[in-house]
Amino acid sequence: MMRQIVLDTETTGLGASRNRIIEIACVELLDGLPTGSHFHAYLNPQQPSHPGARAIHGLTCEFLSDKPLFEDIVHAFCECIQGAELLIHNARFDTSFLDAELARAGRPALHEHVGKITDTLAIARRLFPGLPNSLDALCMRYRISLEEREFHGALLDANLLAQVFFRMTRDDNARK
Repeated sequence: MMRQIVLDTETTGLGASRNRIIEIACVELLDGLPTGSHFHAYLNPQQPSHPGARAIHGLTCEFLSDKPLFEDIVHAFCECIQGAELLIHNARFDTSFLDAELARAGRPALHEHVGKITDTLAIARRLFPGLPNSLDALCMRYRISLEEREFHGALLDANLLAQVFFRMTRDDNARK
């Protein structure tokens, strides 16, 4: 059985050196199908979100103020991802933030915890060259409902990406 983890984060801004993760979610797949097992946490970034980022995720300083720090959840997070293949849309973005958070917590880099990191954006670009390949665009292309999505949320987006990944890898286009 192949164990995969669909991972997504929300952050206070775009640069990992000066911004922090505020939400992290992992959805487990076995042989490409959701198991129902997941890891999810909101995190206190100890800094405000950039207004542009807040407009995307809708998470306020007040909401996050009583949430744990990354270092408080790092052990559970590392256990969740241990040895799995990570599936991440635009992996470079999320991995840069995760590597920064892991370093602050005194832990090894992300790639040392997992078997493999797969960028689903790269797969989408190969399948649909020249077309928009954001998660929203892929959901629309595969007729996956975005009704519940008022804001981006790590757990919701990880579940959407799991559906997209299933379709991308089982669609006739993926076999070309």
